[in-house]
Amino acid sequence: MNKKFEELAKKNAEALLGGGQKRIESQHKKGKLTARERIHFLMDEGTFEEIGMLVQHRSNDFGLEKEKYLGDGVVTGYGNVNGRLTYVFSQDFTVFGGSLSETHAEKICKIMDLAMKNGAPVIGLNDSGGARIQEGVVSLGGYADIFYRNVRSSGVIPQLSAIMGPCAGGAVYSPAMTDFILMVENTSYMFVTGPNVVKTVTHEEVTSEELGGALTHASKSGVTHFACANEVEAINYVKTLLSYIPQNCEEDAPSLPYQEGNEKRPQLNSIIPDNANQPYDIREVIESVIDENSFFEVHKLFAENIVVGFARLAGRSIGIVANQPAVLAGVLDIHSSTKAARFVRFCDSFNIPLLVFEDVPGFLPGTDQEWNAIITNGAKLLYAFSEATVPRITVITRKAYGGAYDVMNSKHIGADMNYAWPSAEIAVMGAKGAAEIIFKNEIAAAKDKDSKWKEKEAEYQNMFANPYRAAERGFIDEVIKPEDTRIKLIRAFKMLENKVDKLPRKKHGNIPL
Repeated sequence: MNKKFEELAKKNAEALLGGGQKRIESQHKKGKLTARERIHFLMDEGTFEEIGMLVQHRSNDFGLEKEKYLGDGVVTGYGNVNGRLTYVFSQDFTVFGGSLSETHAEKICKIMDLAMKNGAPVIGLNDSGGARIQEGVVSLGGYADIFYRNVRSSGVIPQLSAIMGPCAGGAVYSPAMTDFILMVENTSYMFVTGPNVVKTVTHEEVTSEELGGALTHASKSGVTHFACANEVEAINYVKTLLSYIPQNCEEDAPSLPYQEGNEKRPQLNSIIPDNANQPYDIREVIESVIDENSFFEVHKLFAENIVVGFARLAGRSIGIVANQPAVLAGVLDIHSSTKAARFVRFCDSFNIPLLVFEDVPGFLPGTDQEWNAIITNGAKLLYAFSEATVPRITVITRKAYGGAYDVMNSKHIGADMNYAWPSAEIAVMGAKGAAEIIFKNEIAAAKDKDSKWKEKEAEYQNMFANPYRAAERGFIDEVIKPEDTRIKLIRAFKMLENKVDKLPRKKHGNIPL
């Protein structure tokens, strides 16, 4: 019996080495952790249980039958992250460059199936050169098996993807269908076609980092939600992200104990500038209203004219969507609309209440926006809010103009509670433009056109650029002092915590993609 134990120990030791010590050292020289080291930093100590450690590939072509590694380039299993059950796969670049084979894919699919059956998140630690070319269509089929499970799992269990190395070709589509993507600066990249192909086809000279690096995707494409300085930071971001979201769509996000105290925030009374066109940072409003140091911003570097992220209010997890007056005056455009729509739909999928801070002058005008479908993209945000059944509250801090007023979680599209500060301006457009249209003839006939225009602008301003007309109609539930915002929100979300709202029976809606 001892010989059998020795054989088992030998195989386990072989599996733990992956592609061998030399390749592990090479991984470290690149500033990268190994697949197992990543799991070590992610999982609570001593909780990881590996599945499929002794799996080997089945290919006999191109000499692969002579080169076999236990585990076949991916470490899979389950354990606890901050005490909660979580499933994980971690691709091992030391084995065939982490390339995906038939058995490699089967291991990932097994983990995803278990996660669905048991209602727990899946975390993918991606570090792969793509499909194992020697296996041909078998490896492509493996990718498709994973894609199918990504879609079936979407909105049922959280799926997080940390890109720790190369992710190219078909390999990018699995992360793209997960809920959040994290990338590591200088060591990870994502693209469908690499720099060499780009050069051949378009004659553009571009590096891997410029084409598909972390900062590129965080700021230009919006593909990644977080750009992290190193792998340990990326793993810590994954842990933090999990702390705001539930295990599955049937549960609520974890709450922290909270004792109500003095909830007034007098600093908010002076945060709105006297000049209606002067910018301010909406993050100051957010930070003043939420629990201290609880804001976890998502997509920070992309479409900065809107701010989205998770926070806690009286210990409870909420999602925040806020126009950012400090960037492009907080207008809605193509990128900000899709960024916010994606976040709203995630929160609604996983029972996370939504808080909206509104200061929006409208949609960004211009041929670039119109020709690139601002209509369709703006409609995505409108659709996302209209579809959401979680508790939804809006606070209008200043401008709420035109169609953007409707889109930003107005009462008309199903918001539960809508508050406005006295500084709120709810109107079809700004007073200057409105006066020019409404009083066109009077201004034209006046001797001093500029004075008449200013006079009519002030008239419109007094009549419409305030929250009271909307409050009279019940479109605003209450006009509140800014300092009272926090306590009003705590009580309103408490009142809404048992909200029940169901969509009409249907297979699914047809969001304008």
